[in-house]
Amino acid sequence: MGEGKTAEKDKVLVVDASGLILGRMASIIAKKLLEGYKVYVVNAEKAVLSGEGRRVVEGYKLLLNVRTHYNPEKSGIRRPRTPVGIVKRAVRGMLPMDKPKGRLAFRNLRVFVGLPKELQGQNVVRFEEADANRLSGRFVTVAEVAKSLGWRGGTE
Repeated sequence: MGEGKTAEKDKVLVVDASGLILGRMASIIAKKLLEGYKVYVVNAEKAVLSGEGRRVVEGYKLLLNVRTHYNPEKSGIRRPRTPVGIVKRAVRGMLPMDKPKGRLAFRNLRVFVGLPKELQGQNVVRFEEADANRLSGRFVTVAEVAKSLGWRGGTE
């Protein structure tokens, strides 16, 4: 009985998203979720997207104008505008959401802006293969993209 709780505790992963490339980080997190880990992502606003800032923001804004064929007069598909939503959507896109294991794995993902008190003092993991230092070109943080989409948080 006690062994099960220890094994369950070992399957918890706290990821610091500071300076990590969003897509690479999301693919690693999706694999960990499918392996049964419970993943907490902290500092989601500090993850980076590769590319020139203006081009990345324009790409996200373009998605806001997409309408559906069902009712083109109403607004289209809901798109994430917060750092938490952008990171969760990136991970969700890499999980098999049409299968029960993908939906179950997605429930084990928690994303936070900053470092919440309940996770302070825990071992924080960084993925070296997703580090932004590997990028040769420009990049923009998720917070900058979210602010350009209307996010008002993150003012300190």
